[in-house]
Amino acid sequence: MCESHNDRASECASVPGHLLANRRGDCTLIESCIDSTVLEAFMRTLIMLGGTLLSWSAHASIVTLGGPLSATNENPANSSAATGSAFVTVDTVALTINFNVVFSGLTGGDTAAHIHCCVAQGGNTGVATALPVLPGFPMGASAGSFINQVFSLLDPSFYNPSFITNNGGSVSTAEPVFLAGLLNGQTYFNIHTSANPGGEIRAFLVPTPEPATFVVAAISLLVLGTARRCWRLSS
Repeated sequence: MCESHNDRASECASVPGHLLANRRGDCTLIESCIDSTVLEAFMRTLIMLGGTLLSWSAHASIVTLGGPLSATNENPANSSAATGSAFVTVDTVALTINFNVVFSGLTGGDTAAHIHCCVAQGGNTGVATALPVLPGFPMGASAGSFINQVFSLLDPSFYNPSFITNNGGSVSTAEPVFLAGLLNGQTYFNIHTSANPGGEIRAFLVPTPEPATFVVAAISLLVLGTARRCWRLSS
């Protein structure tokens, strides 16, 4: 085990950014010590930066939602080994939706593929988008992709006519319902086959973290790890 470094604590505390290395037998320990005042100021800055980035993310007009396509996501689940992913990028200002879907391993050619809305995760509900598939989606295929396909949320042909009828009778009333369902994680993308007519694989379209979230999390872990090492040295 490594010997205690308490005898080096005062040295580290007096030299910000000092790098202390001590080698004892097979034990090599390198500790990076940051002056507590500098560390505290940096942590304050990090918190402010994180709040700014997350606030910006929450109010951004571009929202990405999606998840993995699998048979276990179906209700009830089935035994298909098919896999895939379904992601949509929604522009809440331009009112457009961009699809990026890939799938493989279906028990047979797909017979339908669309978004269902609106229900809590795990539930089942009716089809909101065009039947049997969105324009351009591969039909009769056990594997395929649907990449960078953009639709207007104000285009009547994008929707299942029944969804429009059940939500005010016009696109102007149905679109806000669909958009709210998307943003609240109450939609799912479903691929159907003859063997599984109710749906073979599906994915609930849930918000995915923005890059800013990952950046803040990574920096936070780095700083906290450094802080813990320094505090252990000075104790």
